[in-house]
Formats: sequence, C-alpha cells, structure tokens
Amino acid sequence: MMRTFRAAARRPLPGSPFNVPEAAAPAECYAVDDQVTHDKYGLGTVIGLEGGIAVLVDFRPRKLRITIPCSKLTRL
Repeated sequence: MMRTFRAAARRPLPGSPFNVPEAAAPAECYAVDDQVTHDKYGLGTVIGLEGGIAVLVDFRPRKLRITIPCSKLTRL
C-alpha cells in the first residue's frame, strides 16, 4: 500500500511584509425602531439599546436581550 506524501504547512514569518492583517468587518450600529432579523427568532424590532453592549429586540410575543456583535442578528 502506497502512502501519499504531504508537505508540511508553511508557517508565516512574524516580520514578513506579506503578512497583511485581515480587515475587520465594520460593527453594525443599531437604533431604536430598526427592523432586524435573527436566524432563530425571525423578524423583530429594536426597542432599546444598552450602551453598545446589547440590544433589546421585540420578536413578538417575546422580548430578548441580545449581546452584540451577534452573527445571527442582521439589520434590514
């Protein structure tokens, strides 16, 4: 039985000029009365903000506090 040869993965050098950091995605800003959608809870309306840490969302019939950034929460 023949085994295939696999080269070891190359480690990037810490001082290399080719190591460009990935640009961070801009954080979404929410305001009261924004329409949002959540992967699990569906369509909702922002009813409150907690200093850039969390948003209060009314998903009818429940109201949830969601910490941000949240990959499942999207502003429409």
